[in-house]
Amino acid sequence: MEFSSKLLEKAVNEMSQLPGIGKRTALRLVLHLLKQPKEQTELLTSALLNMCDSIKFCKSCHNISDIDICEICANSSRDQSVICVVEDVRDVMALENTGIFKGLYHVLGGKISPIDGVGPSQLNIVTLVEKVKSGTVREVIFALSSTMEGDTTNFYIYKQIKDFNVTTSAIARGIAIGDELEYADEVTLGRSLIQRIPFENSLNSK
Repeated sequence: MEFSSKLLEKAVNEMSQLPGIGKRTALRLVLHLLKQPKEQTELLTSALLNMCDSIKFCKSCHNISDIDICEICANSSRDQSVICVVEDVRDVMALENTGIFKGLYHVLGGKISPIDGVGPSQLNIVTLVEKVKSGTVREVIFALSSTMEGDTTNFYIYKQIKDFNVTTSAIARGIAIGDELEYADEVTLGRSLIQRIPFENSLNSK
């Protein structure tokens, strides 16, 4: 792709680093920004910079937040004894959109994937185990995507907490094998939560 401007080329190259954005899409977006009033682009730039500088991760569940403890963890009406384990913040959003789950979340920040160089120590697993050890948790719901990496991560965590006084369950397989949680429709996702099964049963079904 030939550019008549080095500034344009640099902007397109940076934009194309975003997931799912190729060079042609990046060019279209950059040209769109060029057509907008300068103030509009400045608002976008300011919002992105403020996000990078000020955004936090909840000290309890690792969800993205504006404060140290996110609104979900700080909500006294939520069931503090039930924790739903998810891969990332997009899954929290997907589950919250169902309006069904009233417990808390624990965001791992990924899945165990040796081929990608991701091991248990790189995920937020230790803090989850510590919560279970504290005795305040009565149920842990595994809500990772039904992929090999998701199942591996579920099983690893299960082994870490199975000897404590806690119930472990997994969302029902209304979610197709191999599907990512964030792409499931709200009805299917909600039913999967309601119809969750003991985690040991999910092992036997494989």
